[in-house]
Amino acid sequence: MAQLFTRDTQAIFWNNNASAIQRMLDYDFTIDRKTPSVACIVAPTSENKFQKFFWGADEIMVPLFKNTSDAKKAFPTADVLLNFASFRTAYDVTMEALEIGGFKSIMITAEGIPERLARGMNAKARALGVIVIGPATVGAIAPGAFKIANIGGTIENIINSKLHRAGSCGLVTRSGGLFNELSNIIAINADGIAEGVAIGGDRFVGSVFIDNLLRMQDNPEVKYMLLLGEVGGTEEYKVIEAVKSGKITKPIIAWCIGTIAKYYDSGVQFGHAGASANGDQETADAKNKAMSDAGMFVPKSFNDLPSLIAEVYTKLKSEGTIGEIPEPIMNTLPKVRKSKEFICTISDDRGDEATYAGFPISSVATPDTGKGIGDVIALLWFKKQYPKWATQFIETVIKTVADHGPAVSGAHNAKVTARAGKSVVESLVTGLLTIGPRFGGAIDGAAEHFKYADDNKLTPAEFLNHMKKEGIPIPGIGHRIKSLRNPDLRVEGLKKFAKEYFPSTPLLDYALTVEQLTTSKKDNLILNVDGTIGILMVDMWRALGYSEEEINKFISSGTLNAFFIAGRTIGFIGHVLDEKRLEMPMYRHPMDDILYQVDVAEEI
Repeated sequence: MAQLFTRDTQAIFWNNNASAIQRMLDYDFTIDRKTPSVACIVAPTSENKFQKFFWGADEIMVPLFKNTSDAKKAFPTADVLLNFASFRTAYDVTMEALEIGGFKSIMITAEGIPERLARGMNAKARALGVIVIGPATVGAIAPGAFKIANIGGTIENIINSKLHRAGSCGLVTRSGGLFNELSNIIAINADGIAEGVAIGGDRFVGSVFIDNLLRMQDNPEVKYMLLLGEVGGTEEYKVIEAVKSGKITKPIIAWCIGTIAKYYDSGVQFGHAGASANGDQETADAKNKAMSDAGMFVPKSFNDLPSLIAEVYTKLKSEGTIGEIPEPIMNTLPKVRKSKEFICTISDDRGDEATYAGFPISSVATPDTGKGIGDVIALLWFKKQYPKWATQFIETVIKTVADHGPAVSGAHNAKVTARAGKSVVESLVTGLLTIGPRFGGAIDGAAEHFKYADDNKLTPAEFLNHMKKEGIPIPGIGHRIKSLRNPDLRVEGLKKFAKEYFPSTPLLDYALTVEQLTTSKKDNLILNVDGTIGILMVDMWRALGYSEEEINKFISSGTLNAFFIAGRTIGFIGHVLDEKRLEMPMYRHPMDDILYQVDVAEEI
């Protein structure tokens, strides 16, 4: 993999570090990326489905998931895991990601992961061909394409350090702070970096110097490299051998910090866990001399590094190896940004024509489009384009439940309110307020309980016993008038439509076996219209490819009841308008229909 990241790279961010994520998105906006670099966030303790972040002056919604597996399923092309877990959790998070697969690189910020675990983790990643950046790292960057979290610092520092677009240098360091400092030095004395990695300060890190330099050797955008090592460890010697053997041919500017260590007693640790010499070979002086002997460009001191960078850069440019780099157009972050209070994901009225789920209203509203109310419901309720059989079924449901006469509680309330002189809206609302567990709720209940029985492979007898133990009458079973000998034609029509057009009807088939058992006891214990609708809705969603979890959420959120509300609204309005048209007087309930039992109040 010659290029670590591209402008299409997306990451799954483990642990909701809002400030680090916002910095990534601000960088994306500045360099004019078309897609956010953070695809989603894994936040195990969050109950939210998304979190808002700024995208310039606007906001975007970044999805939240409870675990890495679900996040990866939702965003299979996101091939970078940004592991911001604590040192207690980072190992498990990384190992799980390696098991899941599909990640090209994993960045680990935590420091202090036990060395035994770190070595095993790194070995597994190497065996799978996954690049691990860290532990104890601030990350990596491909300027103008993708940056990890906080690397590079603020947007102002990023632009000053020319990290908003690709330069010519490949930069590899252990230290994150010195990475930012060197990026600025390279920008001042050359044309910036093409790719940069801070490999991390722990003694055992995933990708080491040689891994990154060999990749940069193969990256045509990298013209020369800068290696900043430090006292401790022997990883620099692998680079020396690669230069000697000819595996690396591009110029390398190199320096190991920690030369002052010779003035202290042995065993002094400088900042990082790995920055401690355990032998002469691990001292900064020894490594600097060995790198110089191998032909790398090694300054006399860190203070001489800027002039050496300018010298190597000028030479390569004069030879024609490095050309001029045009400055891209950048977006400017606004000084003031205000978070939005409301979110809408179903319609947009900001353009020349309002849209339903991205479709202009005219493309679904007029008769010549061939679209119906079912298509509109699919777009506005589910943000999907349903096939014709599904939208026709939705319309059939709406038509089926539109009215059930004036005696039901909702229609009765709407009529009484209309006769009191109230408006259509007020009268409609009084009718709608009666819809709930006892009126219309059987659709929800039938879907919930029959699905539960089917999911748990209960036989019809086991299902009946289960409902009896729960003390719940079976929703969707039973009718006051209709029976096996006098079937409900609405139910027969729904069943016929489903058998003809649905790809399959497993839950309906199961419900009909339950009906055989209930009607053997009493012939009016049939599958009624509410039950048929609820059960067929589940079959419809299954056929449309929704997961069982998604269907369960539809049921629990009252989606099925919404179909009853939408349909019955038509009937309620009809009854209200009927009262208005007939100019009926104020309604008073007849006294002979009330049982009066009013005792004299007891004195306290």
